[in-house]
Amino acid sequence: MQELIKIGVINISDRASAGIYEDIPGKAVVETLKDYLVSTFETVYKVIPDEQDLISATLIEMADVENCCLIVTTGGTGPSKRDVTPEATEAVCDKMMPGFGELMRAESLKYVPTAILSRQTAGLRGKSLIINLPGKPKAIRQCLDAVFPAVPYCIDLLEGPYLICNQEIMKEFRPKQ
Repeated sequence: MQELIKIGVINISDRASAGIYEDIPGKAVVETLKDYLVSTFETVYKVIPDEQDLISATLIEMADVENCCLIVTTGGTGPSKRDVTPEATEAVCDKMMPGFGELMRAESLKYVPTAILSRQTAGLRGKSLIINLPGKPKAIRQCLDAVFPAVPYCIDLLEGPYLICNQEIMKEFRPKQ
């Protein structure tokens, strides 16, 4: 029997968590992952406000209790005072993976000069890869398109479940054995 694959999705938004805005970014992540993956997965889903302690606690819960191999956050990566997602992520990670943020910013710079203001990052907690994405749905897809080829292999290295991509949409990279 194949191991249950769990992926966490957290939309970090004061307004979406209060019901003022529709939760479009979180739904965009789920739809993108459904496009990319042929592996069956269960989504652990939350919409929470921009509160550093709550973000950290939610990341810990998804990694340590829910056993999500991948946790994707949206929002809270900008320069404003309320944008604290990278700080919350760094606070709970064993290792940071700066290449993810570097590649996402490089990709976003092809579309907007303000991409340099974004503080997307990624890190590892136990057997979980955590990726912080911006909150705009179009940018979410652009950033995930750039970094996702490396995600399945990263999860392999963390001894997580074997993710299989839809090769017509997303070609994962795994070194030849």
